[in-house]
Formats: sequence, structure tokens, C-alpha cells
Amino acid sequence: MNHSVSTSPVLAAQDAAIQPSPTQVLTPSIAAEVMLEATSALTPPTPSAAAQAHVPADGAAASPEGVLPAAPDAFAALGLAPELLAAVRDLGFTSPTTVQLKTIPLAMRVDGGEQAYNDLMVSSQTGSGKTAAFLLPVLHTLLQQHQAQARAQSEEWEQKVAQALARGEEPPKRPKRKNPTHPSNFKPATPGALVLCPTRELAQQVAHDAIDLVRHSPGLRIANVVGGMPYALQIAKLQNANLVVATPGRLLDLQRSNQIKLDQVQFLVVDEADRMLDLGFADDLAEVNQLTIKRRQTMMFSATFAPRIQQLATRVMRQPQRVQVDAQHAQHVNITQSLFWADNPQHKRKLLDHWLRDTTIDQAIVFASTQIECDALAVDLQQAGFSAVALHGALSQGLRNRRLMALRQGMVQILVATDVAARGIDVPTISHVFNFGLPMKAEDYVHRIGRTGRAGRDGLAVTFAEFRDRRKIFDIEAYTRQPIKAEVVPGLEPQQRAERPRDFDGPRRGAPGVGRFGGRGAPAGGRSFDRAPRPAERGDRNDRPPQVWGAPAAGKPAEGRSFNDRNSRGPRVVGAGDRPERAGPGAGKVFVPRDMKKRPAKGARSDH
Repeated sequence: MNHSVSTSPVLAAQDAAIQPSPTQVLTPSIAAEVMLEATSALTPPTPSAAAQAHVPADGAAASPEGVLPAAPDAFAALGLAPELLAAVRDLGFTSPTTVQLKTIPLAMRVDGGEQAYNDLMVSSQTGSGKTAAFLLPVLHTLLQQHQAQARAQSEEWEQKVAQALARGEEPPKRPKRKNPTHPSNFKPATPGALVLCPTRELAQQVAHDAIDLVRHSPGLRIANVVGGMPYALQIAKLQNANLVVATPGRLLDLQRSNQIKLDQVQFLVVDEADRMLDLGFADDLAEVNQLTIKRRQTMMFSATFAPRIQQLATRVMRQPQRVQVDAQHAQHVNITQSLFWADNPQHKRKLLDHWLRDTTIDQAIVFASTQIECDALAVDLQQAGFSAVALHGALSQGLRNRRLMALRQGMVQILVATDVAARGIDVPTISHVFNFGLPMKAEDYVHRIGRTGRAGRDGLAVTFAEFRDRRKIFDIEAYTRQPIKAEVVPGLEPQQRAERPRDFDGPRRGAPGVGRFGGRGAPAGGRSFDRAPRPAERGDRNDRPPQVWGAPAAGKPAEGRSFNDRNSRGPRVVGAGDRPERAGPGAGKVFVPRDMKKRPAKGARSDH
């Protein structure tokens, strides 16, 4: 459903006050040239995900208090506000990533035309800087509007003072600021921008990055709204918030209780849209779309542009522009992937224990398939002497926050988690990712291994799989379009056969030379790798000719039978025909079914 453009006089005045100069906004081609002229010596960035760029600042001298530091040339060429450039410099970034170069100029205000802002659909691999790609342009516009509003209020106040002095009166005093949390002064929050995230961890990470970017922007407030947190605390933080980062469930709860109004939202960002639909947020997204129908811009970020995402875009966006930086199945060249086959869960546990005792591991995430497996594995690792904690959706939000904070602060070395941690966890010291349990969907594997090797760093992703799971391994390899190298640990080699396909464009299941589970060496339609073949005298089920109903079977007469001939043959004679063993005193006796016997009429006399 298309949404209309707001024509509020206040917004029109703000837009007129923040009209950029011709040099403020660059086209993608000019931005690409600026990127090529940027510094080519790249080093790992500082521990932060706010900008997620490739290059940190190299020992810049501290600026005097109250004076903004020199802005990075590459980010300054994008036309961002000086306050945001100062925050980016403090975070240690001097060069934007490719997705930021392509997205930020398109997300800024466009001169001319009926639509002042472009709706965008952006796709890029994990760790490429998508968060800053939508935060920077949104915060830039909010900051410009806030400054324009502050100037208007200041001019209005000066005019009142001048009028009072002209009349010979004392200048008026500024009103005292009222406590917004007091019940008598309470007003529903009216944010100007809204970011929707599928998981609480991702929402908290995005809000943390936004707070880092507004450190030099007085007046801009960021609020985080997620489930599992006290309502009173979140309502207090919502007051005067300019940008709200939320999960759909808690956001709609606050909206229905009149704690927040979404009719003044100008910018809507849907992060990880594919995961939104997987978790069943389609109805919530439709409701948010109606509540923010007057917004000016909609940006949607997703790992892939699946048909369901395109259908969602047609309902909530108007003529969106697609920005696809990397291929949907782009290879993580900075992440080394390896596969270890196991005979059973106990074998996998030994392999994991062997890997976790590697002294080169700084911090690691071990992914489990279920919450029960996650808790059990965390307890086993704790008893084995590892510093490990569990993280999954069944835990309280306070406990999840404390464990994530302990991971970021280095107090915990190993995080055992479900797919709830596959998105939104950005800890630079995570050097290893272990897939102890395989994900349900192949794309979740890409998000899992994306927790390491972020922003140009190197990482290692290790997968443990049983032979019964090789269909999932094949799906992962087909999705990523790259093989996962199978390795063995000396002394922990698997005992079962591990034949598996290595090419992804070759014959599929049922083709000659490919077994039922994709393995090679078995005949067409062959049997599973872990089942013994049947004796030769019995034959194989697939080798038997098809059975035709009504055809003569071996050793039986040629008369066929039909499905409906049971009642058409008349009563059956016991001992006649093909049952000579029943010949005897009762042979030839007609068998009459019970329902065919004539029952005496009511009141009739019986012969017995």
C-alpha cells in the first residue's frame, strides 16, 4: 500500500531550512571516485560497530575541549553534518565501506521532484557496515531539523524579549523545564524515525551504535524498545526521543496503550526483513505500515531479495531503488571455513573439546540447534573448566543483557547460543564460530559465521556434522556456492563412510551415479550409505517390476481382482476353489454375512 507524503507546515519549514548546497550531496558515481581517492592503507578498526568501516584513524591528536575535530575527507564528501563526522572520527573510522558509499547519497534528501526521499532496498553481506549506512543519513536529517527548530524557537524568544523592551517592560523569563516523567506532564512520545529489528539483541546493538553517533549532537535522543524490559523504564526513555529502535511486539504494545504515537514518523527502516517474516512479524509490519502511513522514506535491509521480500516491498514502499553491493551468495574471503564429520553426538563433543583447547582462541560462539541442547552444552563446558554461558530466547531479557555485556567486556570466553545470537552480535574479539548444531535454514549459516571476521578482520568458522546431516551440508554448500573443506583431527577420525558430493552444478538425486542422499558410488536410486544391502536372493525393491492390479501373480490363476468386486461375487463358499485344505464336513457350506441374514420381525415367533 502506498503512503502519502506529509505536507505539514512545520516539516515544510524544516525542509526549507535544511536545503543542502550543491556540494553537500554526491551522486553514487562521484562518491565512488571519492572512495578511490581515499587512503589505501587499511588496518583493522577499533572495537565498535557504529560505522563498521574498514579503516581506523591513525593516532589523531585530541582536539581542544568544545572544538570539533577535523572531519574525515571521505565521510565529509558524503555531505554529512559536522557533528556526525566528529563522532565517526572518535569511533576510529576514516573511510566508508562500499555499502555506505552507495546507500548514504541515495538516502539523503533529493532536490526536485515530487518525492524528496528515495525508498531503498539494500542487500549486503554481514559485517559490511549496513547499520551505519541507514543510521548516518537518518540522523543527519533529524539533526538538521532539530537545529532548524531550535533556531526558530530562539528567534521567536528574542522577538518576545525585544517587544517587551520596546514597551518598557521587563524581559520575560524562560519557563522552567518540566519533568516529562511526572504523570501530570506526561505526553506520548512522537519520534521522527523508527528502526524495526527482528530480535532484541539486534535492536540493542543498533541503538548502541546510534548513541555512539550522536555523542556530539546535543538534543538528539535515542530510545530502545524491546520485550522483556520494565515498561516504566522504557516509557521514561521514550520521552522526547527522536529515533526509536524497537522490536515490533513491544512497540505495538506501547502504541496501543497510548505511550507512543507513530503518526509523525518520517523515516521507517526495516532491518533484516527476511528474518522479520521468518519470525511471523508480517501482520505487525502491516500494522506499523498503517500507523506510519504519512512517512517520507522507507528503507529495507535484507540479506536476500527473496520473492516474499519483494512482495512486502510492493505493499509498504513506493518505487524503491535496489542497492545490491555483494552477491546474495558472496563468499566470506576473510573467514576460513572447515568441516569435521562425526559418528554421533559424543564424537562431536570430543571434537569441540579439542578445538576449544586451542590457545589462539580469544573469544568464540558455539551455536546449538535447540534451547535444551544449548543449556546442556553450556553446563558441560562449565564443568570441563571453560568460561561459558548460554544465551537463548527462553532466558529473561535482563539475564540476556548481562551475559552479552560480560561477553563484550571479556569476562566470558565462550558463548553457547541458538540462532537468536546469529544477528546483532558484534564483538571484535570473537575469533572463532563453531556450529555444533546445524541451522534449520541455509542462510542462517551465513549469518552465524558472520559473527566473526567482521569489518575486514580474519575469522575461523568450524562446523561439526553427523553423516545423517550431510543433506543439510549440501544445502549450505549449494546456497553459498562454495565447498566446505572436510578435515580430520588425528585420533578423532570418523569411523563411518563420509562420501559426499563436492560439485553443485552436477547431477541431482536420482541421476545415474548419485545415491538417494546425494552420495556417489551407489547405483541410480541406490540405498542409504548406512544401510546394509539386502541379500541377493531377495532382490531390491527398486529392481522389481511394477505391480499391476489385476495381473496374474506367480502361482495363481489369471483371474484378476478389482477394488469393487468384493460385493459383486456373491457369497463365498468355504472350502471350494483355492482352499482345498478346508475340505471336510463343512466344505461347500455357504457363508452368509451377518448383515445378510434375515432377522425375525418384531413379535414373530422363533424356531429355537
